[in-house]
Amino acid sequence: STLSEAAPPNTVVALFNVRDRDSGDNGRTTCELTGEQPFRITLLAADAYALVTSETLDREQVEEYNVTVRARDEGSPALSASKTLLVRLLDVNDN
Repeated sequence: STLSEAAPPNTVVALFNVRDRDSGDNGRTTCELTGEQPFRITLLAADAYALVTSETLDREQVEEYNVTVRARDEGSPALSASKTLLVRLLDVNDN
């Protein structure tokens, strides 16, 4: 995925669904990001999420991000799976 460094906060970077075929608590899911990054996850609907920017970006400081999303169910014991997305920033002439 590519994203302009001029993208304002709250820009949608990716949309994704998380599905767990279990019922009850075992089927309910939550998502989180691992590590410190200028992104956050927003819940759109049941099991539908958006990865959005949480602050302004600067390609001169960081050219790309490996964003790891972890999905976890609410069962006992909780099970989880992770997926890493590569987000490359496109340069904008700052002068």
